[in-house]
Amino acid sequence: MTEQRPPLPPFTRDTAIQKVRAAEDGWNGQNPTKVAQAYTSDTIWRNRAEFPVGRLEVIEFLTRKWQREHEYRLIKELWTFEDTRIAVRFAYEWHDSDKNWFRSYGNENWEFAANGLMHRRYASINDLAISGSERKFHWPIGPRPVDHPGLSELGL
Repeated sequence: MTEQRPPLPPFTRDTAIQKVRAAEDGWNGQNPTKVAQAYTSDTIWRNRAEFPVGRLEVIEFLTRKWQREHEYRLIKELWTFEDTRIAVRFAYEWHDSDKNWFRSYGNENWEFAANGLMHRRYASINDLAISGSERKFHWPIGPRPVDHPGLSELGL
């Protein structure tokens, strides 16, 4: 294992929070190839009804995702952690090609290899149609600003 992605397991509360924020920042960057580098080469996912295995399938999945989910903005929050595992809750806002806005809510369970790369990612997600005026995530495309409220502060 020559690749490493600190912080490494076993996680503390602080290092779990760092891992969650790094994942959020990566996904908000919307670069499928770059995001895939945070996962093991043989990563195993469940995302809704899709089951990508390996980085190539993750890249293909994320490419399709961000082609249909426009103006994507995501917030993740630590739920719990232990040893090599982290659970998060998240919400993201996006619109489709017809400018219909959605807030997608969900939970993810993550398991990491010793080198800090994520080996397993299981996501459960629900979509809620919202109006543009109900949006809460208004920062420019890219990582969430440090001073922007998180999910708990936003009442989500």
